[in-house]
Amino acid sequence: MESAAPTSETAQHPIRLVVNDDLQRNRLTVFFRLILAIPLLLWAILWGVIAVLAWIVNWFATLFMGRSPDGLHNFLATFLRYTVHVRAYTLLIADPYPGFTGTQGTYPIDLEVDPPEQQNRLTVFFRSILAIPALLLANILSNLSQLLAVFSWFVALVTGRVPEGLRNFAALALRFETQTYAYVMLLTGHYPSFNVGVQD
Repeated sequence: MESAAPTSETAQHPIRLVVNDDLQRNRLTVFFRLILAIPLLLWAILWGVIAVLAWIVNWFATLFMGRSPDGLHNFLATFLRYTVHVRAYTLLIADPYPGFTGTQGTYPIDLEVDPPEQQNRLTVFFRSILAIPALLLANILSNLSQLLAVFSWFVALVTGRVPEGLRNFAALALRFETQTYAYVMLLTGHYPSFNVGVQD
């Protein structure tokens, strides 16, 4: 069992990637992975349109209240968890076909999101600008992860498993990317961090 969660409770980031993957891959589903992912990606796009509207409402609500409303927070967290499941599937970070609900605890690569917290209204107002460095870095990591997924695809086709190092880097990139989007969507006021990696 592997988890991105740290050993110290005080050091936990509010957005955590949990990894419970055994590195085994089904060669047949690996071969057709991108085709199989099409329904998942289409649903992510449709859900994403609503999530953008929810994010705008959440920005005004958090700016006014100093915290994200529970309903909006949970909706955006569930959407973000779903995208984690889909990206983990398409990038070969996990093998099972994910569900369409983004339910926590249903996928080997999962996302834990803490409840809403008080946030500084000034940083909420400038959140999109403050997130630019993290977004640039997340984009670089995402592109690297996609390139390495091609290599993982060939390895998984031959061996029926993915190299642990490649899976761990992809999980690290996905964690930073997810923390960045959570910061932008106001699910947390904590900036994305490299302090916690995937631990054995």
